[in-house]
Amino acid sequence: MARTTIAVIMGVSGSGKTTIAQGVAARLGWQVLEGDKFHPPANVQKMHNGIPLDDADRLPWLEAIAAAIDQMRAQGLPAAIACSALKRKYRDILIGKRPDVVLVYLKGSPELIGQRLAKRAGHFMPPSLLASQFATLEEPAPDEHPIIVDVGAPSEAIVSDVITAMQERGLL
Repeated sequence: MARTTIAVIMGVSGSGKTTIAQGVAARLGWQVLEGDKFHPPANVQKMHNGIPLDDADRLPWLEAIAAAIDQMRAQGLPAAIACSALKRKYRDILIGKRPDVVLVYLKGSPELIGQRLAKRAGHFMPPSLLASQFATLEEPAPDEHPIIVDVGAPSEAIVSDVITAMQERGLL
Protein backbone atom coordinates (compact mmCIF):
# COMPACT_ATOMS: atom_id res chain seq x y z
CA MET A 1 0.00 0.00 0.00
CA ALA A 2 1.18 3.49 -0.82
CA ARG A 3 2.37 5.72 1.98
CA THR A 4 -0.40 8.13 2.87
CA THR A 5 0.55 11.68 2.15
CA ILE A 6 -2.89 13.31 2.32
CA ALA A 7 -5.66 12.85 4.90
CA VAL A 8 -9.08 14.27 4.04
CA ILE A 9 -10.75 15.00 7.38
CA MET A 10 -14.50 14.99 6.69
CA GLY A 11 -17.74 15.54 8.57
CA VAL A 12 -20.59 17.96 9.03
CA SER A 13 -20.03 21.53 10.12
CA GLY A 14 -19.07 21.58 13.79
CA SER A 15 -17.64 18.05 13.85
CA GLY A 16 -14.14 19.40 14.46
CA LYS A 17 -12.59 19.03 11.00
CA THR A 18 -10.29 22.04 11.28
CA THR A 19 -9.23 21.28 14.85
CA ILE A 20 -8.45 17.64 14.04
CA ALA A 21 -6.72 18.47 10.73
CA GLN A 22 -4.55 21.01 12.55
CA GLY A 23 -3.78 18.52 15.32
CA VAL A 24 -2.85 15.71 12.94
CA ALA A 25 -0.74 18.06 10.83
CA ALA A 26 1.06 19.46 13.90
CA ARG A 27 1.83 16.02 15.31
CA LEU A 28 3.06 14.62 11.98
CA GLY A 29 4.78 17.74 10.64
CA TRP A 30 2.33 17.94 7.74
CA GLN A 31 0.78 20.89 5.93
CA VAL A 32 -2.83 21.74 6.78
CA LEU A 33 -5.38 22.99 4.30
CA GLU A 34 -8.73 24.45 5.30
CA GLY A 35 -11.32 23.40 2.74
CA ASP A 36 -13.57 26.35 3.56
CA LYS A 37 -10.94 28.70 2.16
CA PHE A 38 -11.49 27.19 -1.29
CA HIS A 39 -15.15 28.29 -1.44
CA PRO A 40 -15.90 30.98 -3.98
CA PRO A 41 -17.33 34.17 -2.40
CA ALA A 42 -20.82 33.38 -3.73
CA ASN A 43 -20.87 30.11 -1.75
CA VAL A 44 -19.78 31.85 1.45
CA GLN A 45 -22.48 34.47 0.95
CA LYS A 46 -25.17 31.81 0.42
CA MET A 47 -24.18 29.95 3.58
CA HIS A 48 -23.90 33.20 5.55
CA ASN A 49 -27.48 33.92 4.45
CA GLY A 50 -28.61 30.48 5.66
CA ILE A 51 -29.02 29.05 2.16
CA PRO A 52 -27.70 25.49 1.74
CA LEU A 53 -25.32 24.88 -1.15
CA ASP A 54 -26.36 22.57 -3.96
CA ASP A 55 -24.16 20.28 -6.02
CA ALA A 56 -23.59 22.94 -8.69
CA ASP A 57 -22.35 25.33 -5.99
CA ARG A 58 -20.04 22.69 -4.56
CA LEU A 59 -18.44 21.49 -7.81
CA PRO A 60 -15.93 24.37 -8.34
CA TRP A 61 -15.08 24.21 -4.63
CA LEU A 62 -14.38 20.47 -4.78
CA GLU A 63 -12.39 20.83 -7.98
CA ALA A 64 -10.24 23.53 -6.37
CA ILE A 65 -9.52 21.28 -3.37
CA ALA A 66 -8.75 18.33 -5.67
CA ALA A 67 -6.30 20.54 -7.58
CA ALA A 68 -4.63 21.50 -4.27
CA ILE A 69 -4.41 17.80 -3.35
CA ASP A 70 -2.74 17.04 -6.67
CA GLN A 71 -0.33 19.92 -6.19
CA MET A 72 0.61 18.70 -2.70
CA ARG A 73 1.05 15.16 -4.01
CA ALA A 74 3.21 16.35 -6.93
CA GLN A 75 5.43 18.21 -4.48
CA GLY A 76 5.58 15.24 -2.12
CA LEU A 77 4.10 17.32 0.69
CA PRO A 78 1.91 15.42 3.16
CA ALA A 79 -1.17 17.28 4.31
CA ALA A 80 -4.33 17.10 6.37
CA ILE A 81 -7.30 18.74 4.67
CA ALA A 82 -10.44 19.80 6.51
CA CYS A 83 -13.35 19.35 4.11
CA SER A 84 -16.97 18.38 4.71
CA ALA A 85 -17.03 15.92 1.74
CA LEU A 86 -20.57 14.95 2.71
CA LYS A 87 -21.49 12.88 -0.36
CA ARG A 88 -19.77 9.92 -1.96
CA LYS A 89 -19.58 11.74 -5.29
CA TYR A 90 -17.76 14.62 -3.57
CA ARG A 91 -15.26 12.21 -2.05
CA ASP A 92 -14.79 10.59 -5.45
CA ILE A 93 -13.64 13.99 -6.77
CA LEU A 94 -11.28 14.51 -3.82
CA ILE A 95 -9.90 11.01 -3.45
CA GLY A 96 -10.79 9.09 -6.60
CA LYS A 97 -7.91 6.90 -7.69
CA ARG A 98 -5.36 8.60 -5.45
CA PRO A 99 -3.90 5.70 -3.41
CA ASP A 100 -1.98 8.07 -1.14
CA VAL A 101 -5.11 9.85 0.10
CA VAL A 102 -7.00 8.52 3.15
CA LEU A 103 -10.47 9.47 4.32
CA VAL A 104 -11.04 10.29 8.00
CA TYR A 105 -14.71 10.58 9.01
CA LEU A 106 -15.49 12.55 12.16
CA LYS A 107 -18.77 11.03 13.27
CA GLY A 108 -21.04 12.63 15.82
CA SER A 109 -24.68 12.91 16.74
CA PRO A 110 -26.77 15.89 15.64
CA GLU A 111 -27.29 16.75 19.32
CA LEU A 112 -23.58 16.88 20.18
CA ILE A 113 -22.63 18.79 17.06
CA GLY A 114 -25.57 21.16 17.50
CA GLN A 115 -24.30 21.99 20.99
CA ARG A 116 -20.86 22.73 19.55
CA LEU A 117 -22.24 24.95 16.82
CA ALA A 118 -24.29 26.90 19.33
CA LYS A 119 -21.04 27.82 21.12
CA ARG A 120 -19.08 28.68 17.97
CA ALA A 121 -18.79 32.34 17.01
CA GLY A 122 -17.51 34.08 13.91
CA HIS A 123 -18.06 31.27 11.39
CA PHE A 124 -20.00 31.86 8.18
CA MET A 125 -21.88 28.56 8.52
CA PRO A 126 -24.90 29.22 10.76
CA PRO A 127 -26.20 26.50 13.11
CA SER A 128 -29.50 26.64 11.22
CA LEU A 129 -27.88 24.74 8.34
CA LEU A 130 -26.85 21.75 10.47
CA ALA A 131 -30.02 19.82 9.63
CA SER A 132 -29.31 20.25 5.91
CA GLN A 133 -25.76 18.99 6.48
CA PHE A 134 -27.02 15.81 8.13
CA ALA A 135 -29.67 15.42 5.40
CA THR A 136 -26.92 15.63 2.76
CA LEU A 137 -24.45 13.38 4.62
CA GLU A 138 -23.74 10.01 3.04
CA GLU A 139 -21.61 8.18 5.56
CA PRO A 140 -18.53 6.61 3.97
CA ALA A 141 -19.01 3.08 2.69
CA PRO A 142 -16.61 0.26 3.61
CA ASP A 143 -15.09 0.30 0.11
CA GLU A 144 -13.92 3.87 0.79
CA HIS A 145 -11.73 2.44 3.59
CA PRO A 146 -12.49 5.31 5.96
CA ILE A 147 -10.99 5.83 9.34
CA ILE A 148 -14.04 6.54 11.49
CA VAL A 149 -13.65 8.33 14.81
CA ASP A 150 -16.29 9.43 17.29
CA VAL A 151 -16.13 13.15 17.99
CA GLY A 152 -17.36 12.81 21.56
CA ALA A 153 -13.81 12.52 22.88
CA PRO A 154 -11.44 15.45 23.55
CA SER A 155 -9.68 16.68 20.41
CA GLU A 156 -6.23 15.42 21.48
CA ALA A 157 -7.65 11.92 21.91
CA ILE A 158 -9.28 12.10 18.48
CA VAL A 159 -5.99 13.21 16.90
CA SER A 160 -4.24 10.29 18.60
CA ASP A 161 -6.94 7.88 17.40
CA VAL A 162 -6.55 9.08 13.81
CA ILE A 163 -2.77 8.76 13.88
CA THR A 164 -2.95 5.34 15.55
CA ALA A 165 -5.43 4.11 12.92
CA MET A 166 -3.15 5.33 10.12
CA GLN A 167 -0.17 3.61 11.75
CA GLU A 168 -2.12 0.36 12.20
CA ARG A 169 -3.00 0.41 8.51
CA GLY A 170 0.63 0.99 7.56
CA LEU A 171 -0.21 4.40 6.13
CA LEU A 172 2.51 6.32 7.98
